[in-house]
Amino acid sequence: MTADERAEVERLVAGRGAGPYRWVVLGVGAFGAGAFAALRMGLPSLGPAIRDDYALTLGQVGLVFTALAVGTMVTLLAWGMLTDRIGERPVMVAGLVGAAAALVGAGLAQGFSGLLLAMFAAGAMGASATGASGRAIMGWFGWRERGLALGIRQMALPLGGGIGALVLPAFAAGAGGLQLAFFALAGLMLGAALACLALLREAPERPQVLAPLATTPPMRDRRLWRLGAASALLVVAQSAMLGFVVLFLHDELGVRMELAAFALAAILLVGAAGRVRAGRVSDRQARRIAPMRRRALAGALLLAVLAAVTTAPLVLSVPIVLAAGVATMTWNGLAFTAAAEISGKARAGTAMSMQNTIVAIGGAVSPAAFGAFVEFAGWAPAYLALAAGPLAAWLVLAPLVGEEDQRVARRTARLHRSASLSANPEPVT
Repeated sequence: MTADERAEVERLVAGRGAGPYRWVVLGVGAFGAGAFAALRMGLPSLGPAIRDDYALTLGQVGLVFTALAVGTMVTLLAWGMLTDRIGERPVMVAGLVGAAAALVGAGLAQGFSGLLLAMFAAGAMGASATGASGRAIMGWFGWRERGLALGIRQMALPLGGGIGALVLPAFAAGAGGLQLAFFALAGLMLGAALACLALLREAPERPQVLAPLATTPPMRDRRLWRLGAASALLVVAQSAMLGFVVLFLHDELGVRMELAAFALAAILLVGAAGRVRAGRVSDRQARRIAPMRRRALAGALLLAVLAAVTTAPLVLSVPIVLAAGVATMTWNGLAFTAAAEISGKARAGTAMSMQNTIVAIGGAVSPAAFGAFVEFAGWAPAYLALAAGPLAAWLVLAPLVGEEDQRVARRTARLHRSASLSANPEPVT
């Protein structure tokens, strides 16, 4: 074992990443993911401008949002597989530049069909930042820091979306109109692409003695499908809460629209911070599944309580709404990290993209289903039904707890054996 490999083993035993440059990688990865989130989560704030500029119906405006979501879903897995083959840097640069070009096309689109095509292309290209940014961060951070790092990366998503929702309408309301808003998003994507080009490097190879444990391809790994199923159940509650919390507070509880919107912003910000804390806790415990299950159970309990207080005074119901909303948001980074660690770095891009594809599908179908359930049965039964998702996820994840314990034990044993070899190298004869 070389001196460099011995130093790497020592870092791995301590759970540290490969030097201070890893924080640059985290910043670049979060920037890329946050830039795409500004489009994906911030686009609805341009809904009135899109409707007025193109003289669309509400259904047609919904199709614009759907085109972006579908473009994202159908390419996530392909981008992840390509990342595992050629690396994070070329994938993120090419994808983000392509998304920027598509957004320029959206700004120049003269009709509804052109706008739909541009939104589909922007989603299809921008999706590259999802798995690639996570894989880059995983490669540069040790297992005792990875939960925190990927939690920060996941925090960039609601932050990017929130900033987009605040800033984009101001661009659209100015002299440049909707075209300027799309051009601003294109500039953000291009800036993220340039940051990747200038600053992102492939993570160093680990010593051969520490080759990945995983051998099953992600698409055939039952553990990843189980994790994905639990994540889909959790994202149903998350998407429904975020999509309808303003309407619930305003229509059911009589809260002013401005205050209801502020409550949504508070859920997003506190939830973003909760993702970082969840990652840090998981690092201390060297576990992802057990903390994820605890958050699923907490979300189920709070949603059940919310179902019981839908007609209670504001002083009681509003704090429960906020707590339930935050509880549904804090698990994402843990699931993302668990997918990467189950698969190993060599297939992390595919595993993370597979995870995100499943989550995207669950997030796409849940708001419409929840809204229909509210119209049919009312808010209280709908929230009680929503609680079933996190509770089911808690049950689905149970078999992965013991598997993770065994995997961590094997990894720790291998690391310490390697550390022993590095401390007592065989004599040269």
